[in-house]
Parts: sequence; C-alpha cells; structure tokens
Amino acid sequence: MAWIYLVTAGVLEVVWAYAMKQSHGFTRLWPTAIMAVTMAGSFGLLALAMRSLPLGTAYTIWTGVGAVGAFIVGIMVLGEEASLTRLAAAGLIVSGLVLMKLASAS
Repeated sequence: MAWIYLVTAGVLEVVWAYAMKQSHGFTRLWPTAIMAVTMAGSFGLLALAMRSLPLGTAYTIWTGVGAVGAFIVGIMVLGEEASLTRLAAAGLIVSGLVLMKLASAS
C-alpha cells in the first residue's frame, strides 16, 4: 500500500506544480486553491508512505515522479521544448527511479 500512496503523492505533486504555474504568482484564485489542496494531499500521502518505506527511497521516488511528470506536462500541455538533451536528462531520472525501487527491500 505504501507504494500506491507514494506514486499517488508524486502524481499530486505534478498537479500542484502545474496549478502553481497557472496561478500566475498566486494571483488567480482557483489554480491557487487547487495547488493548496493537492499539495496537502501530496505531503499527506508521502507521510503515509514513509511509515514503511525508507526516507531516501520515498523522497527520491516522490521528487522523481513529480519532476518527470512536470517535465511531461510542460512539453505536452505548455508547449515547452523537448530537446534531445532534456529527454536524456528525464530518461536518467527515470532510470534512477527504477534503480531506487529495485534497491528497496519494501
């Protein structure tokens, strides 16, 4: 169950990061509200996952899912650049996440 909490927390991290971008510096009400709610949910689920997963594993997976997810949303929704270098960097993050999961005993 901890892994489900952790991946969901990572997905919520992507949502709050996107909402933060859409809030235009917290000047728009609904994106700011969505950001606050999903941020709280993300932190809460991360805390639940950390009950049984090691700190280093949980935090690395959480930030990695959020980083790669935000990268994908940036490209697909916001039209950000998808250069070979940026794609390679995202690939390295994903490979690090896979290795971290494989190294985890839980």
